[in-house]
Amino acid sequence: MPSILLLGSGFVADPCLSYLLKRDNNKVTVAARRVANVESLIAGRPNASAIALDVNDDAALEAAVAKHDLVISLIPYTHHARVIKAAIKHRKHVVTTSYVSPAMMELDQAAKDAGITVMNEIGVDPGIDHLYAIKTIDEVHSLGGKITSFTSYCGGLPAPECSNNPLGYKFSWSSRGVLLALRNNAKCLVDGKVLDIAGPELMNSAKNIPIYPAFAFEGYPNRDSTPYNERYHIPEAKTVIRGTLRYAGFPNFIKALVKLGFLDDKEVPQLAATAAPVQWRHLLSQAAGVKFTSVDDLEAAVKKTANISGDDGERIIFGMKWLGMFSETNVHLRGTMLDTLCATLEDKMMYAPGERDMVMLQHRFGVEFPNGKKEIRTSTGLWFGVPNGDSAMATTVGVPCGIATQLILDGKISRKGVIAPMDKEINNPIMEALEKEGIFMVDEIIA
Repeated sequence: MPSILLLGSGFVADPCLSYLLKRDNNKVTVAARRVANVESLIAGRPNASAIALDVNDDAALEAAVAKHDLVISLIPYTHHARVIKAAIKHRKHVVTTSYVSPAMMELDQAAKDAGITVMNEIGVDPGIDHLYAIKTIDEVHSLGGKITSFTSYCGGLPAPECSNNPLGYKFSWSSRGVLLALRNNAKCLVDGKVLDIAGPELMNSAKNIPIYPAFAFEGYPNRDSTPYNERYHIPEAKTVIRGTLRYAGFPNFIKALVKLGFLDDKEVPQLAATAAPVQWRHLLSQAAGVKFTSVDDLEAAVKKTANISGDDGERIIFGMKWLGMFSETNVHLRGTMLDTLCATLEDKMMYAPGERDMVMLQHRFGVEFPNGKKEIRTSTGLWFGVPNGDSAMATTVGVPCGIATQLILDGKISRKGVIAPMDKEINNPIMEALEKEGIFMVDEIIA
């Protein structure tokens, strides 16, 4: 009976576990810091059990790994190298949904020497995006064509009917990570030139991304896209951008918050937990560099500081009022401007019971053939969550992870070392299994 150790009990664990338990002979042990965190996850699943495990305890981690055939690591990526080391020692396979970090890649040869597969980047982004990018690229290359440009945008968003707030965004867990990502530098290739975008300028790079007429999206580059000429075997591509999708209006709203200092994570004595209460309108006045006298005067100061005007400026002011930033409500004293803002976002912008999310992903390929013919090809995926059930994000991350796990256990993915889905030998069996689960992207030639 194949035995699997699943580290982590978050949202992604449920669809992953559900897929694995379709096989009656699979036995899954779910490990978390406290068994109580796992009880609802394993309820009614006789082939699933729970253990308490602190992954920082190397001896306990190794003991748990040694008892299983494969380890799925759905815990924060900073722990993956520790998990892989334990797996190498005991010759056990590993699956993660995370990008391969330098610390993980350093273990490649040791994993090969141990004869184990360490499969990574097998969620949705990264994961499903790789599968369908490689599919179209291989098809074009097999016809003698070149990929002249590759752009890919993905977003986890509220379904349209649930996007009912000024940012058009909702959180299913901590907002801090989402906001910190908006400060990251980005790098991409545009018309043959490397474009470096500093974090504070990231929202300025946002542009309209037309996918379906029913949606108004904007997108901006995400981290470093420049390795993908090599990773996707498209050295000929002059433009390579992998980016994030948001509903229209999100980037300008975030830009205004950045200019007002609300994404700063420096400690502010006034916002210390032991400080005197602070009203939102006074904190906003301070951010705008004025003393509060009236809401009208504060609006004018915010518009000036954030450099907003016209209809878009009014929309942003309305959004700030919706968040309570012009009100007499006391802020949550969380030490920094960023964390103080996060506390309010989590009060007002969490998913409510019965609401659903969606994941939108589209690749766009510029193609040129030897006879001079040019095409634009797309590969598009749109998935919705189930109200009061698994979210689209959890499903599109958890199911691919479960599929890769099963394929390794079945011997259908047998390559050793630290790997990611970057060629058809690995990808085709995963895509075939995903399509049976109703998870796929639609390929089109649109021009």
